[in-house]
Amino acid sequence: MSAQESNISQHSTPCINGIGIVFGQGRGIARLERALIRGWVPPELLDLSFFRATGFPIYQVPAEALNDKTFSRKIRRADRLSKMAVIAAADAMADSGIDLPDTARVGIIFATAFGPHATTFKFLDDIIDYGDKSVSPTSFSHSVHNAAASYVASVLDIRGPNLTVTHFHFAFQEAVRLAGTWLNEEKCDHVLVGTADECGTAMEFIASRKLHVALDGKMYPFQLRRMPSSVPGEGSVFFVLSAEPAGNSYCALEVDGSAPADIQVINADGMLPDESAYLNALLPHVPVSAYTPLSGSFMTASSFDCAASALMIRNRVTYPPPVTDNPHDLPLCGDSTPAPSRVACVKCGCGGKVMVMNLSG
Repeated sequence: MSAQESNISQHSTPCINGIGIVFGQGRGIARLERALIRGWVPPELLDLSFFRATGFPIYQVPAEALNDKTFSRKIRRADRLSKMAVIAAADAMADSGIDLPDTARVGIIFATAFGPHATTFKFLDDIIDYGDKSVSPTSFSHSVHNAAASYVASVLDIRGPNLTVTHFHFAFQEAVRLAGTWLNEEKCDHVLVGTADECGTAMEFIASRKLHVALDGKMYPFQLRRMPSSVPGEGSVFFVLSAEPAGNSYCALEVDGSAPADIQVINADGMLPDESAYLNALLPHVPVSAYTPLSGSFMTASSFDCAASALMIRNRVTYPPPVTDNPHDLPLCGDSTPAPSRVACVKCGCGGKVMVMNLSG
């Protein structure tokens, strides 16, 4: 181990000091808390020509969640993905209550799986229709993955380092890991870490062909089988991470930590061809929960698990899973499960890789 690595390892784990969220059930951490208490609600049903069933279920971010007069002029040209990111990031900063005298000491790390794919396909369609010399330069600039992070920096006047992380399964986990490095190396005082993915027309078509879309609109995260049920979703979550508790602190956050857990939250959301790997990834006799039926199926949904877990720790409550079908007799969380002080968010990817995010407070 180098001297630099030794110095980094002595630093404390990052703390979550603010959370902002937009998802299928609305905007704000209070709306997420309400959803966790209320439990499962049916998704919206879309009438799509390529979906032969009666309706295509989707947890779609409502339009009113993205209407904010405070930012309307600054994001009027932004696409939907960037608007989701800006709203969630701004709410995270407001939730933290942290005063930022020097925004050059604040970093931004944006994580996504597919980026602004709706804008990208629109740009490609415009090339086909009008030729490469007649397409909109605005559409081109919005079609790149780092456009959302640029909007966040511009709207919030954040002048620190800015990076976009893309990965099909672990974009959020890698972003949090990188944020911890920035904080440990004292490159930033705070890092705004967030995710966003949308369900545009192309993604709806892909989901209808490649996923086992649940016709009843309900996901069953504890079945952990081949061809799991899925309900396409979308949204954005941002966290204010700092080296020390500050402002509206929730808990500490660490990727791949080995600390024991009071509750395990699995990200079984129907995006894997086979979810049985979760059975081997879970610790025996530790209560298990899953909140993916509230947010839907998309690659960065593990950030919603993290937000729900942070709420459990801060509020000293246990939110029971919204869907409890349990053929493997897992020790599911219930009303009698003690409030956790340590939660492990477990995410399985292709090839058997597993990443665990440990929250404690």
